[in-house]
Amino acid sequence: MDCRVRLAQVDPTLGDVNANLKSHLEVIERARADGIELLVFPELSLTGYFLKDQTFEVALDLDAPPLNALCEQSRDISIVAGFVERGPDNRMYNSLALFEDGEIRHIHRKVHLVTYGMFEESRDLAAGEEFVVAESKYGRIGLLTCEDAWHVDGAYLYFLDGVDALIICSAGPGRGVTAGNGELASNRTWRTLQDALSLFFRTWVLYCNRVGWEDGVLFAGHSRIVDPDGCPLNEELGLDTGLLDGELSRARLERARVATPLRRDERPWILARALARRVGLTESEA
Repeated sequence: MDCRVRLAQVDPTLGDVNANLKSHLEVIERARADGIELLVFPELSLTGYFLKDQTFEVALDLDAPPLNALCEQSRDISIVAGFVERGPDNRMYNSLALFEDGEIRHIHRKVHLVTYGMFEESRDLAAGEEFVVAESKYGRIGLLTCEDAWHVDGAYLYFLDGVDALIICSAGPGRGVTAGNGELASNRTWRTLQDALSLFFRTWVLYCNRVGWEDGVLFAGHSRIVDPDGCPLNEELGLDTGLLDGELSRARLERARVATPLRRDERPWILARALARRVGLTESEA
């Protein structure tokens, strides 16, 4: 996991894939010039978030020209970006792609769609069904899309598979105000969650959130990088567009895991048996 990473905290234009692709290409060119090896964009970075009736119009097949353009750019820099994917059966997914060495190396379809409060993702989108490790040339990556990080199953499965980093791409709005310092309560909660994931699973955690306004909603930014000991690698970003760089180190990862060998001592079969009982499976089926 030795690589120079950059989180691109951007403000996508709602429903305008071409404009968003243009801005992606500009960010990629700058990252390439700066020697960045892995560049991460937020959830639905190519489309914007509150799409509603535009969802079908902006959905992309995996061989669509905008994705081919990102494939071409990835020949010398690895890229994670978000978009609405049109599946082969015309179902649409909130997807993340890892573009690497001129191809789409991995697709993660958001599993835990949000349909409560201001959110209505399941109205237009189908849910993903699995958490599969993205095998990058820089290491084993576990991709999570926003709400996926709030359910322990994805991060835990990635932990069992020995990922080197969790990358959380988000379109997280700002909500609530913490008494005393005026901080958004949602940012404080996200920070606590990221630190906990790092400590529970002894892994790098990269959180890339978007900024800007859509449909009267403020997206809260505050992208950050957390090391495998639960410590921020550097200062997090604020509410404006920006870039956050970090050096991910395998040596730092190994030191954390040697000091606290949680995966070595994990007993997943205990959980598997308990889950099997709850869903009515026999032990052999589980």
